[in-house]
Parts: sequence; structure tokens; C-alpha cells
Amino acid sequence: MKQDIDQVMNLAQQAVDIAIQAGADEVEVFGLTGRSVHVDIQKDKIDLARESFAAGLGIKAIVSGAVGFSSTNDPSGIRDSALLAVGSAKVRNSDPDWSGLPVRSDYCIAKGIFDPGIDNMDIDACIDLSMMMIDGAQSVKDTIPISGKFTCSSFSYGILNSNGVEVQEDSTRVDGFFDCRAGEGNDLSTAFEFDISRSLDIDFFHIGHEAASEAFKSIGGVSIDSSEMDVLLKPNAIADILESTFCPSISAENIQKERSALIGKLENQIGVEELDIIDDGLMENGIGSSRCDDEGVPSKCNRIIENGVLKTYLYDTYTAGKAKVESTGSAARDNYAQTTSIDVCNLKIEYPASDIVAETNKGVIIDSVIGAHTANPISGDFSVEARNSFLIENGEITSPVKSMMISGNMFDLLQNIIGVGRDDRVLGNIITPTLKISGLKVIG
Repeated sequence: MKQDIDQVMNLAQQAVDIAIQAGADEVEVFGLTGRSVHVDIQKDKIDLARESFAAGLGIKAIVSGAVGFSSTNDPSGIRDSALLAVGSAKVRNSDPDWSGLPVRSDYCIAKGIFDPGIDNMDIDACIDLSMMMIDGAQSVKDTIPISGKFTCSSFSYGILNSNGVEVQEDSTRVDGFFDCRAGEGNDLSTAFEFDISRSLDIDFFHIGHEAASEAFKSIGGVSIDSSEMDVLLKPNAIADILESTFCPSISAENIQKERSALIGKLENQIGVEELDIIDDGLMENGIGSSRCDDEGVPSKCNRIIENGVLKTYLYDTYTAGKAKVESTGSAARDNYAQTTSIDVCNLKIEYPASDIVAETNKGVIIDSVIGAHTANPISGDFSVEARNSFLIENGEITSPVKSMMISGNMFDLLQNIIGVGRDDRVLGNIITPTLKISGLKVIG
């Protein structure tokens, strides 16, 4: 793959030269090459295993403050794509807030983001690991596998621009997901489990086993009355809510376009005093870690909330220039054919941990939620269905809850944290323990 990315970067230099000759003031090229293996599971059988490859360039050209973009996966189309990006910029209006592309910088190494074992894994090995999830699910009696997925990927990217930025990096990732059901009729319950890592250190048997165990434990749920009570949101649940409410609210783009409840809240208390939230682009083994963001700005650790006080928004180069601050290295893109947007790298919740179940006299604990994507990213309001929920009585987890919803506001939630567990989990770009929230509305 090293040879592949070198070839891509040679093409990137050609694209920069062509665009400059065509009249661009600045040029940025993002190159990507990679390989993925996907395995789909239906019930207790491997349904499909496939290998795919990707390679291409995204070209950004700037003319008098106007930005044009084009992409290609065809080496013979480099000239046409570069000229298209320049032509697109020339017909656009100049943006007075454009301050320029990033300049050459020094980069720290992002540790633990590449595993040769994943890079060299063949399809047969991927199928074997997928079968381990099936074996784990079948180890729990009276449960039925529904579906599952396995993915491993190995990618190299490179960024080259006319201001001297030139950086390359290799990364790997492996994911496992499994869904199970248990019971019948009114007692039917389902549950899922998954894990993500940069290294081949996942226990795939455990994924299947935990999905089946959670489904079995959720059989025969009881009904509860609507009220306000202490709610323990396990990592899956709180991560989904954070992703749909808090993460968009700290984007400088949304701040500048007045699409956030946190406008003008810098240096204000928005969470409980012991709460810290960081976004660390260099976290060892982090799913979102890299030596730089997708524009070539060096990655760093950004302290978003410190002792409950909002300290910064997340900026890419454009929004930082507009606000006359430094970029936080938060430009991200899904692939070479897309331009960047602002996103978190490794968002981590920090708060003094304790045995929050034992400390709860009466409440509920929720494993996951459905419908977080319907939350209002501007106001922070959410109303979601709770899955695999259980009553807590006198410090012990007791009966499963049949059907329940919770509603509230993300920013009220940050003010009402009264404890966190010791069960930090990496859930993609969010790392969080269970959060205990007081006075959350529960709808039975």
C-alpha cells in the first residue's frame, strides 16, 4: 500500500502544478488509497464476504478567494479534474472571509493507529473472526442470532498543497457488530453489541455473547409510570445523544451560522463543575487519531469543557480565519470525493468515577436508545426510545423495563450529571462512561 500512496501523491503534485498553471492562487489535493473486507451475517450463517479497493484524489482550487472542488479516481483524468476545480472557482463569487490554506507545520506521531495484522488480513481470516461472533451468540441458550457485520480496513492518505503542506499516514481499523433476539410474542426482546479498534485486539466471541446475554436478560419487561427520576445512560445511549446534539453545537460553522445553542457561551458555565470534555486528535489508539486533520493542520488535544466551563468551539481553517483564532485541527472528510466539514476526533467525557448503581436508590439504567438522530441539534432537545432498560432498586439492577422513552435537553443534562461509572467505552469518535442524570423525564 505504501507504493500505492506514493503513486497517488505523485499524481497529487501533478494536479497542483496543473491548477496553478491554470490560474489558481492556492491548491490543495487530498489523496486516498485503501482496502476493505466486509462480511455480512444473516442469522447464524455467513451471507456474503467481499473485498473492495479505493483510490482517488480530491482537488480544491482557490481563485481570488473563491473555492472550487473536483475529484477523480482515474489517473488519466487528473488534468481534467484539476482544470474543473479551477474553472469552478473562477465562476464563483469571491469570499471575503477566505484566509488561505494551511501552511507547512511540524507533526506529532499518532501512536497505535496502524496494525500490520489488519493490513495483511485475508478474507478467510475475516470469515473466521465473524464466525466467532456467531459462536458467542450461540453460547447463550434460548436466544436467536439476527444479523451481524464484520469490517476491516487499511487506508493510506496524503495531503499536498501549494503552501508547502505535505503529509502522509497509514491507518487500520476493525469493527464487529452482532444483533440477537430472545423470547416470543409480548416477551420478545432484542439487543446488540459491537466493538471498534485500530488493532486486532477485539474479543469477537464476547461481542456475540454479550448481544445474546443482553437480549435474554431483557425478556419479560415490566411497565413503569411516567415520572422524573435518576437515569443511568450507559455508553451506547449517551454517545448517540451526544453525537446528535452536543457535537453539532460546538462546531464553529454552526456557531457562525447561528445554528447552535452555545452562541456566545465561551467562558460560561454550561456543565457541572467537575465535568471535563476533551477532544484529543492524538489519543493513542484513538479511532479519530491522526497526525493532522484532513486539511493538514496538526492534530492536538482541545479542552472543550473544563470544570464545567465552555473553553472553545471546534474550528477548521476557514472558520478559524473568519473568527481570527487558530484552527483546532477539526477538519474531517469521509472520502476523497467530499470536501471537509467540522467534526470531533476523540471526544472524551471525564468526571470522578464511582459505583453509581450502588449509589442509586431508585432509577433506571438504559443500554441504548433509538431515534437520537431526530434530536434538535440547535436547541439540544431530544426524545428517544430506550432499549434494554432495567429498574434500579436499593442499589441493585432488578427487572427489565418493557417499553420506555426518555426526553430532555442535552444542555440541561450536562448541568444535572450526578455521577459517572468506571466503564469507559470507545464508541467510534466518542469515549464515555455511564452517566447518571438526575431528574430526567421518563415516559412509561
